[in-house]
Amino acid sequence: MAPKLPPRLPPQHPLEQAGEAAGPAGHAEAGYHHGPKGLLRWLLTTNHKEIGTLYLIFSLSMFFIGGIFALVVRAELFQPGLQLVQPEFFNQMTTMHGLIMVFGAVMPGFVGLANWMIPLQIGAPDMALPRLNNFSFWLLPVAFTLLLSTLLMPGGGPNFGWTFYAPLSTTYSPPSTTFFILSLHMAGISSILGAINIIATILNLRAPGMRMMDMPLFVWTWLITAFLLIAVMPVLAGVITMMLLDINFGTSFFNAAGGGDPVMFQHIFWFFGHPEVYIMILPAFGIVSAIIPTFARKRLFGYASMVYATSSIAILSFLVWAHHMFAVGLPLVAELFFMYTTMLIAVPTGVKVFNWIATLFQGSISFETPMLFALAFVVLFSIGGFSGLMLAIAPADFQYHDTYFVVAHFHYVLVPGAVFAIMAAVYYWLPKWTGHYPNERLGRWHFWTSVVGVNLTFFPMHFSGLAGMPRRIPDYALQFADFNMASSIGALLFGTSQLLFVWMIIKCVRGGEKAPAKAWDGAEDLEWTVPSPAPLHTFETPPRFQHQEH
Repeated sequence: MAPKLPPRLPPQHPLEQAGEAAGPAGHAEAGYHHGPKGLLRWLLTTNHKEIGTLYLIFSLSMFFIGGIFALVVRAELFQPGLQLVQPEFFNQMTTMHGLIMVFGAVMPGFVGLANWMIPLQIGAPDMALPRLNNFSFWLLPVAFTLLLSTLLMPGGGPNFGWTFYAPLSTTYSPPSTTFFILSLHMAGISSILGAINIIATILNLRAPGMRMMDMPLFVWTWLITAFLLIAVMPVLAGVITMMLLDINFGTSFFNAAGGGDPVMFQHIFWFFGHPEVYIMILPAFGIVSAIIPTFARKRLFGYASMVYATSSIAILSFLVWAHHMFAVGLPLVAELFFMYTTMLIAVPTGVKVFNWIATLFQGSISFETPMLFALAFVVLFSIGGFSGLMLAIAPADFQYHDTYFVVAHFHYVLVPGAVFAIMAAVYYWLPKWTGHYPNERLGRWHFWTSVVGVNLTFFPMHFSGLAGMPRRIPDYALQFADFNMASSIGALLFGTSQLLFVWMIIKCVRGGEKAPAKAWDGAEDLEWTVPSPAPLHTFETPPRFQHQEH
């Protein structure tokens, strides 16, 4: 339901529509679609809203597939001993879970939100390169069908962890590894093309009068994320090409017997991998920076500092990669450098958390489902940040390294971080997408079961990790049994609660309380000036933007 509290600020919007900039009402009613119908329409579409919808559906599908793999892992770990699967298949499940969640669920989810919302938020009629947009999406289903098919190949799928460290992934890998490399190349090409499209759109198609420092935070975080993608996806392409050569052409980049260096793999991988972590969280910062001011009915505190903090995080993300490698025998000076730069990232991140709390301070707050997920993001992401600071301390990391403490840390960052932010965005923008409010009661059930499930799953992992339980093992000593049982029960609760999310989306698409153009009282961005549901074509006449000081 729409919030009933009055807006804290007078409803002054910095935008005036020129002519029918928001899209004529007739467009919304008739769908305003010319061209192929049915399946061919979705295959050939170049409309940013339809491509955004395809990305989001694909992301949700991969989320459930990756989640099923995680439940296989947790079912095996429910109690000590080997119960359900063989260690080899267990390793395949852990690897595929990580790969699919990172490259198939979280990243396409954020790209789907970018496709849907960036043109609406900057007053653009579409993405700058619509055909490229279509191509970059359709690479993904092909890539992940190929990746999933490796499970059916002789020797099974990838079994060396989502970080695919050499020589495990080169010398001792199953024959299907070559197909895994091809699928990752295709996903990487998709990411690079999508990033180029987003940058071109933001820099060239903003509404007349909209300066860079007038853009919503979601647009800013995606602009910075897109530059990160262009910088680091070629690094991933390089390292997996070196793997391909080692496996099939007799080179020895990572084979010590041939003069290569396995530690070099880790350096190259993590030079990609750490900015990749921020690729999966920066757009979440943008989403939360849109939702909290809306439901606090206040302007975002410290807009400019949020932009600078996001840029600082992106730059620093290139200087911290070896904090994943403290245990490989780095020189002391390198350990100190990477320890201090890692701690330094906490400063701009702390600026963001402070600004969100300051935005809430003395706000006229209401707690609809998007706000609940956004607040859970702030609290639980901060817990992940604190454990990250513990891992940054090089001498302490020798104990934490490759234990379940690390698993707890990065899941607290990525599940209540990236995944909760995507869910918050869906609840927040569903009225704009469908013309109906999401069912508030279903949303609250989904929220509370998810929060309980996440904490029950991952909080005990801190303790099992500190007690010495290694990650990626199918069996364990009796002393870890209680923690693992709690984690497995929590995983089952979290996984099954996502069925409520799907049911909520289906109900919202089919009908529900009608949403006006401005669905939430405190919403001020440009997307809330177009009708709900948003017509297929919007801003054919650009809106005029009147600058306001933040």
